[in-house]
Amino acid sequence: MIAISCRRILFAVLLAVFPVPPGFAQTPVDTALVLAADASGSIDEAEFRLQREGIAAAVANPRVVQAILGGPIGRIAVAYVEWGSPGRPETVVDWTLVGDRASASALAGAILAAPRSLQSYNAIGDAIDHAGRLLANCGCQPTRRVIDISGDNADMRATVPAPAARDAAVAAGITVNALAVVENGRTGPGGRPWLVEYYERDVIGGPGAFVMAASDRADFARAMLDKMVLEIAGWPPGTILAGAPAPLGAARAR
Repeated sequence: MIAISCRRILFAVLLAVFPVPPGFAQTPVDTALVLAADASGSIDEAEFRLQREGIAAAVANPRVVQAILGGPIGRIAVAYVEWGSPGRPETVVDWTLVGDRASASALAGAILAAPRSLQSYNAIGDAIDHAGRLLANCGCQPTRRVIDISGDNADMRATVPAPAARDAAVAAGITVNALAVVENGRTGPGGRPWLVEYYERDVIGGPGAFVMAASDRADFARAMLDKMVLEIAGWPPGTILAGAPAPLGAARAR
């Protein structure tokens, strides 16, 4: 109990450095979602382009728009973050309200047009910490707050260890999900892809948290789309989506 209280106090103190975006004050939304993408040095330009295009395509996809419109409010807030360097994740596209096809397409265009941020590797904990503070200062009134971490490796150099950042986010009422890009046959102790098992143990947390796996970079767009539909609709992570496998990760509540 004392540890959780300390994390909450630290989390609240760190929030002060993030200003509230104009025009969002008290705006109700179903979900406030931070898309936090790995932009570290392990990702070359071709891979990065596939990733950016996959995120933009998912944002503007009719299935995602339908999930947004199907919510009680019919509107969400989305921010796009790139991470990698210790202490230096960057908000590439700030909070944007999405409530129809036009606003979804505009957000997708902004994601595609933004310059790639300069990142080294591979500080997942700092990404979660940054995204949590960003969520707290959205200025909107979300029913749910979600961090969507995508990456291809473990936390290596974070100034805030991934489990500690995850625990602080969960204590603040945030769900942390992950998309694991699995590009080799390496398995973990449980016999499943090692990165999926790692993300389950050290990264995800909160009500209904889950890991979605992409088999390689080419599969990233499919996995991101399915993951966003689940996150926005608030469906259980075991939900079978049309033409897609269920998430590999189990739900975790921490």
